[in-house]
Amino acid sequence: MYLIVGLGNPEPEYSKTRHNMGFDTVNMIAKKYKIEFNKRDFDAIYGSGKIEQEQVILFKPQTYMNESGIAIEKIREFYKIPTENIIVIFDDIDLPEGTVKIRKKGGPGTHNGMRSVTKELNSTNFPRVRIGTGMPIFKELLVNYVIEPLNDEKYNKLVPAIEKASEATIAIVTKGVDLAMNLYN
Repeated sequence: MYLIVGLGNPEPEYSKTRHNMGFDTVNMIAKKYKIEFNKRDFDAIYGSGKIEQEQVILFKPQTYMNESGIAIEKIREFYKIPTENIIVIFDDIDLPEGTVKIRKKGGPGTHNGMRSVTKELNSTNFPRVRIGTGMPIFKELLVNYVIEPLNDEKYNKLVPAIEKASEATIAIVTKGVDLAMNLYN
């Protein structure tokens, strides 16, 4: 079983923001595999189903970004999911806009949501899919940059990266993280 986590802030208030690229990717996977987000527990909205023959849980923490790890640890503990079977998808200002990168493991970088995840899981040994959103011109504008609602033109520039991130996530589940990295990095 895989736990596929999209990081973001509660919808619809934060829909179409850079910080919700993880939610958008999980939503795209859910649509493709007809998985409904029909459960509320563990401080999250989630649904379960199959990708190919693999059982998955698609998971959107509702704790707000900076405490995402709390919800993830609750469901990980309940279902006894091995940490290496948790895939975390999130926006990354340190990557150019539209870039998608898979990492097999590693630290949180500058992402507060990932800091929470690594702290609560007490591990950095899980795959992650990073979606580049680029950096604002002035770092002082960072918070507004990641949570500002995007107009259709700006959002549509990110849709190909969301599609690529969903394909990369599916490849991790069906082909393994190493092959997925070769295909998508």
